[in-house]
Amino acid sequence: MASEAENSDEFSDGAPVRIGLIQHACGPDPSENRQRTESMIRKAVEGGAHIVATQELFHLPYFPQSQDPGNFRYAEPVPGATTDHIVDLAAELDVVIVASVFERRAEGIYHNTTFVADGTRTDGGRITARYRKMHIPDDPRFYEKYYFTPGDLGWQVCATPRATLGLLICWDQWFPEAARCTALRGAQILIIPTAIAWSQDESAEAHRRQYEAWLTVQRGHAIVNGVFVAAINRTGIEDALRFWGRSFVAGPDGAVVAQADGDADEVLLADCPLSEIRSWRNVWPFLRDRRIDAYDDLTQRLID
Repeated sequence: MASEAENSDEFSDGAPVRIGLIQHACGPDPSENRQRTESMIRKAVEGGAHIVATQELFHLPYFPQSQDPGNFRYAEPVPGATTDHIVDLAAELDVVIVASVFERRAEGIYHNTTFVADGTRTDGGRITARYRKMHIPDDPRFYEKYYFTPGDLGWQVCATPRATLGLLICWDQWFPEAARCTALRGAQILIIPTAIAWSQDESAEAHRRQYEAWLTVQRGHAIVNGVFVAAINRTGIEDALRFWGRSFVAGPDGAVVAQADGDADEVLLADCPLSEIRSWRNVWPFLRDRRIDAYDDLTQRLID
Protein backbone atom coordinates (compact mmCIF):
# COMPACT_ATOMS: atom_id res chain seq x y z
CA MET A 1 0.00 0.00 0.00
CA ALA A 2 1.17 3.53 -0.74
CA SER A 3 2.17 5.70 2.20
CA GLU A 4 4.28 8.24 0.35
CA ALA A 5 3.54 10.12 -2.86
CA GLU A 6 5.12 8.60 -5.95
CA ASN A 7 3.38 10.64 -8.62
CA SER A 8 6.19 11.79 -10.92
CA ASP A 9 4.04 14.49 -12.53
CA GLU A 10 3.72 16.39 -9.26
CA PHE A 11 1.93 19.51 -10.49
CA SER A 12 0.50 18.51 -13.83
CA ASP A 13 0.00 21.16 -16.49
CA GLY A 14 -2.33 18.81 -18.36
CA ALA A 15 -6.10 18.53 -18.31
CA PRO A 16 -7.81 19.06 -14.95
CA VAL A 17 -8.57 16.06 -12.78
CA ARG A 18 -12.32 15.53 -12.59
CA ILE A 19 -13.50 14.20 -9.26
CA GLY A 20 -16.98 12.98 -8.40
CA LEU A 21 -18.41 13.26 -4.88
CA ILE A 22 -21.25 10.90 -3.96
CA GLN A 23 -23.72 12.47 -1.50
CA HIS A 24 -26.88 10.68 -0.41
CA ALA A 25 -29.17 9.73 2.45
CA CYS A 26 -28.79 6.32 4.08
CA GLY A 27 -31.54 3.99 5.20
CA PRO A 28 -31.31 1.05 7.61
CA ASP A 29 -30.47 -1.54 4.92
CA PRO A 30 -26.74 -1.60 4.02
CA SER A 31 -27.43 -3.52 0.81
CA GLU A 32 -29.85 -0.88 -0.47
CA ASN A 33 -27.42 1.90 0.49
CA ARG A 34 -24.61 0.10 -1.35
CA GLN A 35 -26.75 -0.24 -4.47
CA ARG A 36 -27.59 3.46 -4.34
CA THR A 37 -23.92 4.34 -4.05
CA GLU A 38 -22.98 2.07 -6.96
CA SER A 39 -25.60 3.67 -9.19
CA MET A 40 -24.27 7.13 -8.34
CA ILE A 41 -20.65 6.08 -8.89
CA ARG A 42 -21.63 4.88 -12.36
CA LYS A 43 -23.28 8.23 -13.01
CA ALA A 44 -20.13 10.06 -11.91
CA VAL A 45 -17.99 8.01 -14.28
CA GLU A 46 -20.46 8.66 -17.10
CA GLY A 47 -19.91 12.34 -16.31
CA GLY A 48 -16.17 11.97 -16.84
CA ALA A 49 -14.92 11.51 -13.27
CA HIS A 50 -11.41 10.09 -12.94
CA ILE A 51 -11.65 9.79 -9.15
CA VAL A 52 -14.87 9.16 -7.20
CA ALA A 53 -15.27 9.52 -3.42
CA THR A 54 -18.05 8.43 -1.09
CA GLN A 55 -19.30 9.89 2.17
CA GLU A 56 -18.25 8.49 5.56
CA LEU A 57 -19.60 4.96 6.25
CA PHE A 58 -21.31 5.25 2.89
CA HIS A 59 -23.49 2.13 3.03
CA LEU A 60 -24.49 2.29 6.71
CA PRO A 61 -26.89 4.33 8.81
CA TYR A 62 -25.04 6.63 11.19
CA PHE A 63 -25.17 4.13 14.06
CA PRO A 64 -22.89 6.00 16.56
CA GLN A 65 -25.88 8.07 17.67
CA SER A 66 -26.22 5.47 20.43
CA GLN A 67 -23.96 3.06 22.30
CA ASP A 68 -25.44 -0.24 21.22
CA PRO A 69 -23.34 -3.42 21.10
CA GLY A 70 -25.67 -4.71 18.40
CA ASN A 71 -24.20 -2.16 15.99
CA PHE A 72 -20.92 -4.05 15.82
CA ARG A 73 -22.72 -6.33 13.37
CA TYR A 74 -22.04 -3.66 10.73
CA ALA A 75 -18.26 -4.14 10.99
CA GLU A 76 -16.38 -6.23 8.44
CA PRO A 77 -12.78 -7.08 7.63
CA VAL A 78 -10.65 -5.17 5.14
CA PRO A 79 -10.42 -6.69 2.62
CA GLY A 80 -13.97 -8.00 2.87
CA ALA A 81 -17.29 -8.07 1.06
CA THR A 82 -17.71 -4.30 0.75
CA THR A 83 -14.13 -3.55 -0.22
CA ASP A 84 -14.19 -6.40 -2.76
CA HIS A 85 -17.37 -4.96 -4.26
CA ILE A 86 -15.81 -1.50 -4.60
CA VAL A 87 -12.56 -2.88 -6.03
CA ASP A 88 -14.47 -4.89 -8.64
CA LEU A 89 -16.57 -1.84 -9.52
CA ALA A 90 -13.47 0.34 -9.87
CA ALA A 91 -11.89 -2.22 -12.21
CA GLU A 92 -15.04 -2.50 -14.29
CA LEU A 93 -15.29 1.29 -14.67
CA ASP A 94 -11.52 1.95 -15.00
CA VAL A 95 -11.65 4.53 -12.22
CA VAL A 96 -10.24 5.26 -8.77
CA ILE A 97 -12.76 5.03 -5.92
CA VAL A 98 -12.24 6.27 -2.36
CA ALA A 99 -14.70 4.72 0.09
CA SER A 100 -15.28 4.52 3.85
CA VAL A 101 -16.15 1.42 5.90
CA PHE A 102 -16.46 0.14 9.49
CA GLU A 103 -13.41 -2.11 9.74
CA ARG A 104 -13.28 -5.15 12.03
CA ARG A 105 -9.57 -5.58 12.59
CA ALA A 106 -9.99 -8.16 15.36
CA GLU A 107 -12.62 -8.95 17.96
CA GLY A 108 -12.77 -5.86 20.16
CA ILE A 109 -10.67 -3.71 17.80
CA TYR A 110 -12.58 -1.74 15.19
CA HIS A 111 -11.69 1.23 13.02
CA ASN A 112 -13.38 3.88 10.91
CA THR A 113 -11.43 3.27 7.71
CA THR A 114 -11.08 4.80 4.26
CA PHE A 115 -9.49 2.85 1.42
CA VAL A 116 -8.50 3.60 -2.16
CA ALA A 117 -9.59 1.13 -4.85
CA ASP A 118 -7.57 1.72 -8.02
CA GLY A 119 -9.30 0.14 -10.99
CA THR A 120 -6.99 1.73 -13.56
CA ARG A 121 -4.14 -0.72 -12.99
CA THR A 122 -3.10 -3.09 -15.78
CA ASP A 123 -2.94 -5.94 -13.25
CA GLY A 124 -6.58 -5.42 -12.22
CA GLY A 125 -8.18 -3.40 -9.48
CA ARG A 126 -6.89 -3.55 -5.93
CA ILE A 127 -6.67 -1.59 -2.69
CA THR A 128 -3.69 0.73 -2.93
CA ALA A 129 -4.04 2.64 0.36
CA ARG A 130 -5.84 2.44 3.66
CA TYR A 131 -6.33 5.12 6.32
CA ARG A 132 -7.78 4.66 9.81
CA LYS A 133 -9.44 7.70 11.35
CA MET A 134 -7.05 9.31 13.82
CA HIS A 135 -9.29 11.76 15.70
CA ILE A 136 -12.32 10.08 17.29
CA PRO A 137 -15.14 12.28 18.66
CA ASP A 138 -17.29 11.53 21.69
CA ASP A 139 -20.20 13.93 21.96
CA PRO A 140 -23.98 13.59 22.28
CA ARG A 141 -25.23 11.66 19.22
CA PHE A 142 -21.63 11.15 18.05
CA TYR A 143 -20.47 8.37 20.37
CA GLU A 144 -17.68 7.21 18.11
CA LYS A 145 -15.19 6.35 20.86
CA TYR A 146 -17.49 3.48 21.82
CA TYR A 147 -17.00 1.93 18.38
CA PHE A 148 -13.71 3.09 16.87
CA THR A 149 -10.13 2.57 17.98
CA PRO A 150 -7.93 5.55 16.97
CA GLY A 151 -6.01 4.96 13.77
CA ASP A 152 -2.45 3.65 13.90
CA LEU A 153 -1.39 3.84 10.25
CA GLY A 154 -0.35 7.48 10.38
CA TRP A 155 -1.18 10.06 7.72
CA GLN A 156 -1.75 8.39 4.38
CA VAL A 157 -1.34 9.57 0.81
CA CYS A 158 -1.86 7.55 -2.34
CA ALA A 159 -0.45 8.23 -5.79
CA THR A 160 -2.93 7.56 -8.59
CA PRO A 161 -2.49 8.08 -12.34
CA ARG A 162 -4.28 11.43 -12.09
CA ALA A 163 -3.39 12.90 -8.69
CA THR A 164 -1.87 12.16 -5.31
CA LEU A 165 -4.67 11.84 -2.78
CA GLY A 166 -4.50 12.59 0.94
CA LEU A 167 -6.93 10.67 3.15
CA LEU A 168 -8.71 12.08 6.20
CA ILE A 169 -12.09 11.28 7.77
CA CYS A 170 -14.69 13.66 9.24
CA TRP A 171 -13.50 14.78 12.72
CA ASP A 172 -9.94 14.85 11.36
CA GLN A 173 -11.01 17.79 9.21
CA TRP A 174 -11.15 20.15 12.19
CA PHE A 175 -7.47 19.71 13.07
CA PRO A 176 -4.97 21.82 11.13
CA GLU A 177 -2.20 19.38 12.03
CA ALA A 178 -3.97 16.57 10.16
CA ALA A 179 -4.30 18.53 6.93
CA ARG A 180 -0.75 19.89 7.21
CA CYS A 181 0.90 16.52 7.87
CA THR A 182 -0.99 14.98 4.96
CA ALA A 183 -0.09 17.84 2.63
CA LEU A 184 3.57 17.57 3.63
CA ARG A 185 3.52 13.96 2.42
CA GLY A 186 2.67 15.17 -1.06
CA ALA A 187 -1.13 15.21 -1.18
CA GLN A 188 -2.58 17.30 -3.99
CA ILE A 189 -6.25 16.63 -3.16
CA LEU A 190 -7.43 16.00 0.40
CA ILE A 191 -10.35 13.56 0.28
CA ILE A 192 -12.49 13.82 3.43
CA PRO A 193 -15.51 11.49 3.76
CA THR A 194 -17.79 13.09 6.33
CA ALA A 195 -20.95 12.58 8.39
CA ILE A 196 -21.73 15.98 9.86
CA ALA A 197 -25.17 16.99 11.01
CA TRP A 198 -27.33 19.35 13.00
CA SER A 199 -29.35 18.33 16.01
CA GLN A 200 -32.94 18.93 15.04
CA ASP A 201 -33.70 20.74 18.30
CA GLU A 202 -31.12 23.47 17.60
CA SER A 203 -32.02 26.88 16.21
CA ALA A 204 -31.63 27.94 12.61
CA GLU A 205 -28.95 30.40 13.73
CA ALA A 206 -26.98 27.61 15.41
CA HIS A 207 -27.26 25.60 12.20
CA ARG A 208 -25.92 28.51 10.18
CA ARG A 209 -22.95 29.06 12.51
CA GLN A 210 -21.99 25.39 12.47
CA TYR A 211 -22.16 25.14 8.70
CA GLU A 212 -20.15 28.34 8.20
CA ALA A 213 -17.49 27.10 10.62
CA TRP A 214 -17.20 23.81 8.72
CA LEU A 215 -16.92 25.50 5.34
CA THR A 216 -14.43 28.09 6.61
CA VAL A 217 -12.09 25.56 8.20
CA GLN A 218 -11.95 23.34 5.10
CA ARG A 219 -11.28 26.32 2.86
CA GLY A 220 -8.55 27.33 5.28
CA HIS A 221 -6.87 23.93 4.92
CA ALA A 222 -6.86 24.42 1.15
CA ILE A 223 -5.34 27.90 1.40
CA VAL A 224 -2.58 27.33 3.96
CA ASN A 225 -1.47 24.04 2.39
CA GLY A 226 -1.97 24.97 -1.26
CA VAL A 227 -4.08 21.91 -2.07
CA PHE A 228 -7.56 20.99 -3.24
CA VAL A 229 -9.96 19.86 -0.51
CA ALA A 230 -12.96 17.62 -1.22
CA ALA A 231 -15.42 17.15 1.66
CA ILE A 232 -18.19 14.59 1.09
CA ASN A 233 -21.16 14.66 3.48
CA ARG A 234 -24.34 12.60 3.67
CA THR A 235 -27.87 13.98 3.63
CA GLY A 236 -31.16 13.03 5.23
CA ILE A 237 -32.69 12.77 8.69
CA GLU A 238 -31.57 9.90 10.90
CA ASP A 239 -33.19 9.88 14.34
CA ALA A 240 -32.24 13.18 16.04
CA LEU A 241 -29.74 14.27 13.39
CA ARG A 242 -30.22 16.08 10.10
CA PHE A 243 -27.18 15.63 7.89
CA TRP A 244 -26.67 18.83 5.98
CA GLY A 245 -25.04 17.58 2.78
CA ARG A 246 -23.47 20.50 0.91
CA SER A 247 -20.48 18.44 -0.21
CA PHE A 248 -17.93 20.67 -1.90
CA VAL A 249 -14.51 21.08 -3.45
CA ALA A 250 -12.26 24.04 -2.63
CA GLY A 251 -9.22 25.06 -4.65
CA PRO A 252 -5.77 26.06 -3.35
CA ASP A 253 -6.93 29.68 -3.12
CA GLY A 254 -9.90 28.66 -0.96
CA ALA A 255 -12.48 29.35 -3.65
CA VAL A 256 -15.34 26.85 -3.75
CA VAL A 257 -15.02 25.10 -7.11
CA ALA A 258 -18.31 23.21 -6.84
CA GLN A 259 -20.89 22.53 -4.14
CA ALA A 260 -23.88 20.23 -3.75
CA ASP A 261 -27.31 21.00 -2.38
CA GLY A 262 -28.15 20.58 1.29
CA ASP A 263 -30.94 18.04 1.07
CA ALA A 264 -30.79 16.13 -2.19
CA ASP A 265 -28.93 13.01 -3.25
CA GLU A 266 -26.36 14.34 -5.70
CA VAL A 267 -23.37 13.43 -7.81
CA LEU A 268 -21.11 16.47 -7.64
CA LEU A 269 -18.49 16.81 -10.37
CA ALA A 270 -15.58 19.20 -10.03
CA ASP A 271 -12.55 19.88 -12.21
CA CYS A 272 -9.26 20.33 -10.35
CA PRO A 273 -6.41 21.85 -12.42
CA LEU A 274 -3.39 20.64 -10.45
CA SER A 275 -1.22 23.37 -11.98
CA GLU A 276 -3.04 25.79 -9.66
CA ILE A 277 -1.14 24.23 -6.75
CA ARG A 278 2.18 25.44 -8.12
CA SER A 279 0.77 28.85 -9.01
CA TRP A 280 -0.70 29.37 -5.55
CA ARG A 281 2.36 28.14 -3.65
CA ASN A 282 4.64 30.38 -5.69
CA VAL A 283 2.59 33.43 -4.67
CA TRP A 284 1.85 32.33 -1.09
CA PRO A 285 4.83 30.14 -0.03
CA PHE A 286 3.50 29.13 3.38
CA LEU A 287 5.34 25.80 3.34
CA ARG A 288 8.63 27.55 2.58
CA ASP A 289 8.32 29.96 5.49
CA ARG A 290 7.38 27.47 8.20
CA ARG A 291 9.64 27.67 11.27
CA ILE A 292 10.08 23.95 11.74
CA ASP A 293 12.68 24.63 14.44
CA ALA A 294 10.08 26.34 16.65
CA TYR A 295 7.10 23.99 16.76
CA ASP A 296 8.05 21.55 19.53
CA ASP A 297 5.20 22.89 21.67
CA LEU A 298 2.72 21.24 19.30
CA THR A 299 3.59 17.88 20.82
CA GLN A 300 2.22 19.04 24.21
CA ARG A 301 -1.44 18.79 25.23
CA LEU A 302 -1.23 22.28 26.76
CA ILE A 303 1.55 24.74 27.57
CA ASP A 304 1.05 25.30 31.31
